Amino acid sequence: MLTLIIVVLLVGAFIAWLIGEPSWIELRRRRVRARPFPAEWRQILRRHVPYVRGMPADLQLQLKKHMQVFLAEKVFIGCGGLEVTEAMRVTIAAQACLLLLNKRRPGYFPNLSQVLVYPGAFVVDKVHTGPAGVLQEQRQVLAGESWSQGQVILSWHDALEGAAEADDGRNVVIHEFAHQLDQENGDANGAPWIGRRHRARWAQVFGSEFALLQQQAERGEETLLSHYGATNPAEFFAVASEVFFEQAPQMAAQHPALFAELSRFYRVNPLSW
Repeated sequence: MLTLIIVVLLVGAFIAWLIGEPSWIELRRRRVRARPFPAEWRQILRRHVPYVRGMPADLQLQLKKHMQVFLAEKVFIGCGGLEVTEAMRVTIAAQACLLLLNKRRPGYFPNLSQVLVYPGAFVVDKVHTGPAGVLQEQRQVLAGESWSQGQVILSWHDALEGAAEADDGRNVVIHEFAHQLDQENGDANGAPWIGRRHRARWAQVFGSEFALLQQQAERGEETLLSHYGATNPAEFFAVASEVFFEQAPQMAAQHPALFAELSRFYRVNPLSW
């Protein structure tokens, strides 16, 4: 009897912990957001992330609060001999947290634990299935990569350049963190969690726009979206996210349905910035 009582108490305590953990996490985050935004971070934003200056004041404040939580929870690791500085952390966090604005309950990329930063482009070995099903190893030079196992890998050179050139539609941090959103409900497939109501519309718009980009890439046409987005639906979503934040007027004019879907998903309208 005593053993049964102990088991019941332990099970009850475990259930209470499961229920209470999200509340404890949110309490901790509220305390982080309540802290003053460091003056040093403000200077870094002014120097490296000019995009922020053009945002409405309420979104700037929200971005800064998200950055505080992000930087308190994520570990940055220098690779290839790089020593990670505060400027690197803040510059990367500012770009990543753009994707969290106006979320009802931002998850702060729950699958992510580490941000690995190389000085520049890095080399990875990838295995591809070649003709007749033969596995082939290829070396690729990358500026960024997102892993579902909890890491984002970035080239600092490209992350800094992406922040400085805020209107060219190319931003490696936005790209890789869009993959993180996509990977929250499984493998990246260009269909992040959007809610049941909008799923059919998303699939129709993204399927049509992806097919169009593939056709344009095959014909060698100049396009607003990088031809890299024609690789697969996951890359299309990430490439489209870059353009949405950095070239909103052009996307709204050339791809209005795609712009509307991304605006609904990200809960912002960069046309007003």
